[in-house]
Formats: sequence, C-alpha cells, structure tokens
Amino acid sequence: MQPDKLLRVAKWEVTKNAGGVDKRTIVVMALSLVAMGAVAAIAVSGGTGAGMDDGIYRIGVEENSPYYGVAADDRTFDIREPDPAAIERRQQELLYRGTQLQSVPRTAKERAALAELRDSTAQYNDQTLARDDNQTAAFPVSVTLVYEQQSGSSQLDPRSDDSSDGSGSSAGSGTSSGGSGDGSDTSGTGGSATSGGGDGGTAGGSGANLGAIGARLTGDVQGGTPSDISPPFPFESLVLAFLYIVPMNFVIQAYGSSMLSERLNRRGELLLVTPASRGDIIGGKTLPYFVGAVGVAALITAALRFGNIAPAGSYVAVLAVVPLVVLFLSATFCGAMFARSFKELTFVTVTITVTLTSYAFVPAIFTDVTPIALISPLTLVVLDLTGQSVGLSSFVFSVTPPLLTGLVLFGLGAGLYREEDMFTQRPIPLKVLDALAGGINSRRSALKMSIILLPLVIVAELAAIAFLFVLDSVSLNVFGTNQSLGIVLVLGVIVVVEELAKSLHVYAGYEHARYERTLRSALGIGALSGLGFFIGEKGLLIARLSDLESLPIGEAALQGATLPAGLPLWVAGLLFLLPLALHTVTAAISSVGASRGRRAYLGGLVLAIVIHFAYNFAVVSTLV
Repeated sequence: MQPDKLLRVAKWEVTKNAGGVDKRTIVVMALSLVAMGAVAAIAVSGGTGAGMDDGIYRIGVEENSPYYGVAADDRTFDIREPDPAAIERRQQELLYRGTQLQSVPRTAKERAALAELRDSTAQYNDQTLARDDNQTAAFPVSVTLVYEQQSGSSQLDPRSDDSSDGSGSSAGSGTSSGGSGDGSDTSGTGGSATSGGGDGGTAGGSGANLGAIGARLTGDVQGGTPSDISPPFPFESLVLAFLYIVPMNFVIQAYGSSMLSERLNRRGELLLVTPASRGDIIGGKTLPYFVGAVGVAALITAALRFGNIAPAGSYVAVLAVVPLVVLFLSATFCGAMFARSFKELTFVTVTITVTLTSYAFVPAIFTDVTPIALISPLTLVVLDLTGQSVGLSSFVFSVTPPLLTGLVLFGLGAGLYREEDMFTQRPIPLKVLDALAGGINSRRSALKMSIILLPLVIVAELAAIAFLFVLDSVSLNVFGTNQSLGIVLVLGVIVVVEELAKSLHVYAGYEHARYERTLRSALGIGALSGLGFFIGEKGLLIARLSDLESLPIGEAALQGATLPAGLPLWVAGLLFLLPLALHTVTAAISSVGASRGRRAYLGGLVLAIVIHFAYNFAVVSTLV
C-alpha cells in the first residue's frame, strides 16, 4: 500500500461517496442513537420513571390505614375507596379495613397484587427506618460486601480448590456489624469472611459509578441490611460494553452500502483503472469507517470516564474494541462482495450482526470462568471500565484471533475486487468459491490456503467452546464412555469446521480448473492441505495464554494442538504424529471426492468428518 494513494481514496470516499447513505437513513441513525442513549441513561439512573405496570393493581384502602402510605409510594397500585361490591365485580384486587385484608385472593392477578403489596411493605418499612435518627437501633445488623476478582473458583471450573479452609476461593469478603438495639452507639464485629482475590485484585471502590445498580453492574461495594444484599448478575456487567457494539451496526450498514454501490452502479470501474492497487482502494475506502468506529469507542470511553460513570476507563477499552471493528468491517466487506442486491446485502448484514454480536457477548457472560470470558474482547472492555488490571497474555489471547480473522476476510474479499468478479451476478455460494480460488495458483497453494484459513477455524472453535460450555456439566453415556454433552457437541463442531477448512478451498480449486482431476493429483493436493493444516494448527497454542486447556471442554477441543503433561516420550511422539496422519488422510479423502464433482465431494467430506470425529472421541475418552 502507498499511503498517499490510500489517503486520496479515503478522502474521495468521505467527500464524494459519503457511504451511499441518504438523508432519511442519517435521520433514522441519529434518532436510534438518541434512543439508545436515553435507554442507557434510564438504566444508569436505576430505571426510575414511568413504567408499563403503573396502576396495574387496584386496591381499596382508607386513608387512615397503615397500608395507604405503602400503596401511595408504589406506582403499581391504583388507590380507590374500599368497596366489597367492586371486589365481586373484579374492579378491585385487594380490600383493606385498617390492617385487615377483607378479601380473599382467588385469581392469579389478586394473588400477584398481594405479593406485590408485601414486597412494597418491606421496602416502605426500610425507608421509614432509614429516616430514623438512631440508625443503630433501626438497623441492628448491617452488612457490607466487597466483590473481588475471581481466581478461577467456580462449580463449573475444575480448578476450584475444594479444601475446607477455603483457600483459592474467590467469594467476596463480608463484614457484619451488630448494634445493641437499645439506642446506644455500641457496635461490634458480628463476623467476617475473607478470601484471596485473583490476579486482577479487588473490584471494589474502583468500578463504574452507576448509582443504585453500580454494585450489580460492576461488582463494586454493596452494603445495607441483610435484605438489601443480592448476588451480582454477571450479564449486567455488559450494559456499558453494549454501548460499544451498537454503533458498529450503523457503521457497517453505511460501509456495506458503499462497497455494494461500487459493484451495482459500476462506480468501481473508475478506481480500477487508476494507478492505485487493490490494497490502496480497499484500504482507502475502509479507513474512514474504521476511524469512525474507533473514534466513537474513544468518545464513549471519554464520556464514561469524565462523566464519572466509569472513571477507570482508559485506552485499553478502546484497543480492545479495535479487533471487533476489524472483524465487523471485514465480514461486511465480504458480504458486499458476495451479495447481488441491496436486499441480499441486508440479509447478509443481519446475519453478520447477529453472529458477531453473539461471539462478542456470550463468552463475556462467564466472568467467573476467566478462560472462557477472555475469548471475547468485550471482557477486556468490562475489566478496564471496572478498574481491573488486564495482563498482557490475556490481552493477546483475546484480541489476536478476531484480528487475524478480520485480516483473512479482507484478503478473501480482495480476491473478488477485480472487474471479472465485481460486476458478475452469481449466487453467494459460488462467490465464496471464487474468493477461495483467488488465492490458488499451484498445487502448493493447498498447503498455503489451509494455513491462511486457520484464524477462521480458531474463532469458530473458541466460539463453540463458549456457547457449549454450560453443557459441560450434563453427563452423556456415548459408546459406554461417560462424557459430557458439551464435550461431545464441541467435538462435533470442531471436526465439521476443520474438515471444511481443509477441503473447501481444494474443491474451489477443482471447480476453477486450478488442479488436475486425477487420483494422483487429488491425493497429493489432499496431503498438502492436511500438512498445512497440521502446521497451522499449532496456532491453537495461543490458548495456553488463557489457561483454556485447564477446563475439560477446553482440553478436549485443543487435544490436537496440545499434549497432556506426564506422558512417556514415545507416547507423546506418537500423539504428535497421529494428528498429521489424521489430517492428511481425511483431507485426501475429501480431495478425491472433490476431484469427481459436487456430490462426490459431499460424500468424501462426510466420510472424513466421521473418521475425524471417531479419532478425536477415542483420544478424548482415553486422555481427558
């Protein structure tokens, strides 16, 4: 790439093209962003304000009843004059005379109203006591919890220490204070429980300041009476990170429209005849959207930091978003190169959004199982916003796979950025084969393509581990072995992904007449593809940076790239060479099928998947 040409194309994209977005679309985007900000503001404020359940329950209660104040403070109740006839006509759910309930709840709504009133009464009493001058007498017991970073202890994490002394656990520390209840100021420590935190240190005191829901969102200090204490819900810690993902959806809409317009309106011809290379053109057209997406992430981080919502937010959160930006843009670029119309592009873009958003959010839910959470770069965003340290190895493991995958997708899409491919209308599957065939020029390309496609395999396998991790505790008896459902399903996903990655580019080479359709050639090409995948598979060693193989499902998924410790040397050597034989044999089977046509390729692919799954399952059942 030449910087001057790249910047010139970028300037043209901004000034002349403007993403192909009309004024109506810009207005819709602006309104959507405003609505998103309003929803975020409501969430940050604790959700106060008008609600959909206002006045849903009708209660008959007199002003001199103690329950009148309770109902008046709860918007879900509509206060009316007590009327037994209204109860019979189902115009009131509850009827009180003084402190006595005069009606017997018979319907589901009446029972729900009574349950709501009881909860409101408890809250009303706490608020009344909170205004008392003598807080020691009002609340004899006070509890303060400080949630600390997990150190890998979890019921789902086999690294947990089950020893009775509690060492290695990662529960929060708690302190309770008891008052005498007689108006005196005497207080004492009612008890305490502490445990060692993880490498990230305590989250208390440095997390995001989210008012009433701060403790639940970020694991900050939480205190009050025992009834006020509730465990934090991990998914809520992603509320702020969600603000980083939503703007990307608007960016890729504009970016995809711009790239597709180059094809449908044949405006790309103007750039193709210029001295700029394909790299300069694609890079220049992508640069404004990349800078815009990263700039929005930087503005969000600054707003959260200086708005005292997440004062610990720093450049780490912005850097963690960069690989996701590259991944979103690259997938959209390929989609724009594959789609035949704006309608088809919309379908592709929605698929990309749902898939990549799931990849970003699902792993980060498992905040108490660090190896799983670090699969998503959003975990780094959450850690940074809550003031927790991010290690270099964790950062590298989290951002490298999506970043490399994005670069691979850009490379595949660039293979179609030429006149003979840009302006032809072919179905998406055939376009995918065209993109793969663009990097094939000799038999050795089979080895090269298997290595190049490995980042896609790694991301798919890591996503499968994150999605199926919750099923690791479900036992499944398969062929007389006691394996978990999660491990069996992960093995199934892995063999399908790997066999496709080894054979699809080989099939594309045959379809574009890049290879000879002979048995000898097919066997050689398959062996080269399997060898390339075996070499590239060692890239899965990056999982060691997150200790992912310490989990059973992670060890099962990575057993082809890592070896269990403590094996005899000859066994380790055998297990090192067996995957090479496996990959070459299965790739050769698919290659022979691909050389004979589509149906034969599908048959060979299925046979290769069955052999691969049987091998992996046998190894896992023996060693894991």
